[in-house]
Amino acid sequence: MTHAPAQPDGLAAAAGPRPRPPAGRSRLDTYFRIGERGSTPAREVRGGVTTFMAMSYILLLNPLILSGPDAEQHTLARTALITATALAAAVSTLLMGLVGRVPLALAAGLGVSGVVSTQVAPHMTWPQAMGLCVVYGVVIMLLVLTGLRERVMNAIPLALKHAITIGIGMFIALVGLVKAGFVHAAKAGGPVTLGPAGELAGWPVLLFCVTLLLIFVLQAREVPGAILIGILAGTVLAVVVDAVFHPGPRAWQNGAPTLDGGAVSLPDFSLLGRVEFGGWADVGGVTVAMTVFTLVLAGFFDAMATIIGVGTEAGLADERGRMPGLSRALLVDGAGGALGGVAGASGQTVFVESATGVGEGARTGLSSVVTGLLFAACLFLTPLTRIVPGEIAAAALVVIGAMMTTHARHIDWADRAVAVPVFLTVVLMPFTYSITVGVGGGVIAYTVIKAAQGKWREPGAFMWVLTAVFAGYFALHPIEQWLGVK
Repeated sequence: MTHAPAQPDGLAAAAGPRPRPPAGRSRLDTYFRIGERGSTPAREVRGGVTTFMAMSYILLLNPLILSGPDAEQHTLARTALITATALAAAVSTLLMGLVGRVPLALAAGLGVSGVVSTQVAPHMTWPQAMGLCVVYGVVIMLLVLTGLRERVMNAIPLALKHAITIGIGMFIALVGLVKAGFVHAAKAGGPVTLGPAGELAGWPVLLFCVTLLLIFVLQAREVPGAILIGILAGTVLAVVVDAVFHPGPRAWQNGAPTLDGGAVSLPDFSLLGRVEFGGWADVGGVTVAMTVFTLVLAGFFDAMATIIGVGTEAGLADERGRMPGLSRALLVDGAGGALGGVAGASGQTVFVESATGVGEGARTGLSSVVTGLLFAACLFLTPLTRIVPGEIAAAALVVIGAMMTTHARHIDWADRAVAVPVFLTVVLMPFTYSITVGVGGGVIAYTVIKAAQGKWREPGAFMWVLTAVFAGYFALHPIEQWLGVK
């Protein structure tokens, strides 16, 4: 079914007055413009359910990332993280449906959570880390309101944008491999090793491998919901293995895959509102600024492309990428960063899985309302999500990382001026366990190479400013030693 280009609003030019809705239309139809967009309430509900099923894995993966090396330091309960993840996704997606009125769903961005877990939380209290998430969300909202968001995106070369996505994918995949026990820090020899002693051992890591291969096979066969199906199948296998072979609770990352008590429980809101602004002096102003910048990069680069891409598939965007409510959708996406910080779940961003709901016929924000309500229902289903072993959920992290590396096909590897910065961006993220370092290495390499080619004007003023900032970031410790600051 084809759709006529929608009249733009928001960021687009002002359009003429909209025609009055035909008599007899329900308030629901009028508010969401369901009939006008060629949809029906039944299609919207089906699309909302489909989107939720496609992205519900985030309820498992986000707590897995956030309960990383800093878990003991901050005593983060997995139940609280699951509640925070579900709450933030529910509120953000409901806002997108009711305010943006487009079929887009939001949840915790894995790249943002990775930055929070590995670069932010280990160096400050959890409320301070969530405060930085609120700050980065507000920054994105200001960029939208001032019209600078698109300018910032356009200032960074396309190749580096793809490189950042690829690098974050590699970073997320490494996190998954470490969480599963497939990769360990080596006690001797190289920096990492296969398993704890150069070999794999134990049922959990075997089930991780089985689940990983199963998801890849399902994706290769183009089975809808491959990630969710793989997680469910892996969990069933884990329950059977635990019941038959009794590997013991300590063999599993999050304890034995069993249901404690009933399937329903009250939400654990202990992380809600634990936000603190300031107290970052021990971290350093430059480090805090670069961390916020990294959170912004991790949170909003793909968001506009996702919003417009899904909107185009839904027939809402015109040939210039303009769509109704684009400014509202971008604003809600930015607000998701702040909402995630308040909830204790890290920043929220639009998920590309929203396209699955569009494929089922969703065209309006009503489908997002349905998705948001389903996430809200999950607040009471924490015991069910806790059954899933961390090793099984880690397989999905590796799969998502692999999916993000497909952006490599857009890189002109024959052009060394492009290939070298891309390479440094991609490899430095997982090798240093820092997204900030990867972005900084790529930016500096890009501008320096262009200057060496006599094309110093080509990167633009913004890229040169970034180069100076990142150079100061990398040289901060030697400078402080030289000045006797520390």
